[in-house]
Amino acid sequence: MKKIVEWLFFIMFAAVIVVAGNFWFFRPFTINEFYTRCFVQIALEKPQLLSTLHFIEQYGIKFHQSKLDDLSEAAQDETLAALKRMMKQLKEYDTSHFNEDEKNNYDTFEHFLADQIEGHDKWRYHNYPLNQLFGLQSEFPSFMDSSHQVKTEGDADDYVTRLTAVKAQFRQIMEGLVIRESKGIIPPRFVILKVLAEMNAFVKTPPEQNILYRSFEKKLKESAIVEADQHKVLARAKDEIIKTVYPSYQMFIDYFEILKGKATDDDGVWKLPEGDAYYAYALKSETTTDLSPEAIHQIGLREVERIEAEMKKIFVQQGLISTKTVGQMMEDLGRDQKVLYPDTDAGRAQILLDYKTILDESEAKMSDLFDQKPKAKIQVKRIPEFKEKTSPGGYYEEPAMDGTRPGTFYANLYDIKATPKFGMRSLAHHEGIPGHHFQISLAQENPNLVFFRKIIPFTAYVEGWALYAEQLGFEAGLDSDPFNNLGRLQSELFRSVRLVVDTGIHRKHWTRIQAIRYMIDHTGMAESDVVSEIERYIVNPGQACAYKVGMLKILALRQRARDSLGDRFNLKEFHSIILGGGALPLSLVERNVDAWIKRKKV
Repeated sequence: MKKIVEWLFFIMFAAVIVVAGNFWFFRPFTINEFYTRCFVQIALEKPQLLSTLHFIEQYGIKFHQSKLDDLSEAAQDETLAALKRMMKQLKEYDTSHFNEDEKNNYDTFEHFLADQIEGHDKWRYHNYPLNQLFGLQSEFPSFMDSSHQVKTEGDADDYVTRLTAVKAQFRQIMEGLVIRESKGIIPPRFVILKVLAEMNAFVKTPPEQNILYRSFEKKLKESAIVEADQHKVLARAKDEIIKTVYPSYQMFIDYFEILKGKATDDDGVWKLPEGDAYYAYALKSETTTDLSPEAIHQIGLREVERIEAEMKKIFVQQGLISTKTVGQMMEDLGRDQKVLYPDTDAGRAQILLDYKTILDESEAKMSDLFDQKPKAKIQVKRIPEFKEKTSPGGYYEEPAMDGTRPGTFYANLYDIKATPKFGMRSLAHHEGIPGHHFQISLAQENPNLVFFRKIIPFTAYVEGWALYAEQLGFEAGLDSDPFNNLGRLQSELFRSVRLVVDTGIHRKHWTRIQAIRYMIDHTGMAESDVVSEIERYIVNPGQACAYKVGMLKILALRQRARDSLGDRFNLKEFHSIILGGGALPLSLVERNVDAWIKRKKV
């Protein structure tokens, strides 16, 4: 009997080894195992992603928590090789028997891999790793503040170790910057000047006032770590900020001081090697369509004209007849003290409270529009002050997948004039409910999605939904006030203007000033917001075009479904079809809607 048990144990152990070995080193037996392995392989190479998702920590797994991402050239080479291996193995699976969901999984992953391979293979250096919007110099402290959780002494030690790791990571980025310079890929002069100003301010901040110190101190106070140990580890963090973090930033400062003498005021990527081809790739990647720069430019011009006409009607209905342009009238409206908050700490605090009220009101209406609402909660916070001057008007950060961190709508309170009351509802609907928070949280919580589909990003889908959510809020009666509706239309106009200026800058050789002037003239937005936006498009080409392209596709599909189904059309079901599959390329969203229409007709 003992011998039989030993043999059974040996056979089971051997089977586990065979399955595990096949899973990790060869093509897994099932395609879902393949997706899981690919995600695991990618995630294991990105400790900062693991901390942001905060998924494995609940199982006591924290090997990654003391590390930063490897951004070296060797790591980039290995990433490209791994992506190509994944694509080769993906093609080996037989897809003839796949059902609708399985086809979506396969086609989504294939699209993602193809896009990533092209980006890593041909366009690796066609970006600016240090920039005023999302450069490493601002993303690192933001990451440590928002994603590194401190509950135990080990977590605190890992925080300090990550501060130590900055030196190696920043040197890896420097290696890539030098390669870019040798290829003639140098940021526009204004980018270098703004990044220099930000980094100089960062290193001149006394360490006890630095966000890396203050955030750590706050987390320690909220932890169960005894006070004496808190003081010790906080002192270690201060020491690392002084001897490691600040010198690492100074390395970038010294390099950029030299680089600014080689920079020009040409802003579009047309100036880069094969710049036009790169921009075509950027548009394809961000919009998940094959629309040309000229086609997108023309869509933008048509939408600007349509929305301005709609806004003029509202002004006339309100007795505000004027010979001024829509942009000028919105600019006048935005200067009215009745729509502005006091430029004080109390005024800024009230903005955050009012955003929370708007989100609460929106959530109460969602049962009329959706069959399901996310379990994850949402909070409203101010964008960290050290980076808000160059940040957009707002952005959303997804909740931790283990439920330990809610979704967060970050609002920019740098320029109080950039937050008129009539524009707050559309922004809250976009970033929060029913926009990013609904879409991202529902995907994370969907038990029917394979894991990679819960987190894979497609800008046109994600941002298209959020812009559609602004219109949905109006349709639900949440923006019934005519001036709030003007704010919504101004937001949609702003996204339409993006199509014009993004293609203008990167294909038609518009200058930064020319693009700023066009956006101000047509939207009437605060100049500080417009400057940040235009400068964003310069360092992130094509991304801003995805919003309107995605929204137009969702609206077109909704109209197609209404026309095809008539009385059988159900808005809640339509939203379930759009949101139920997680983020997808727009062609697959269309395929899903068409399949739903076909099923409803039977």
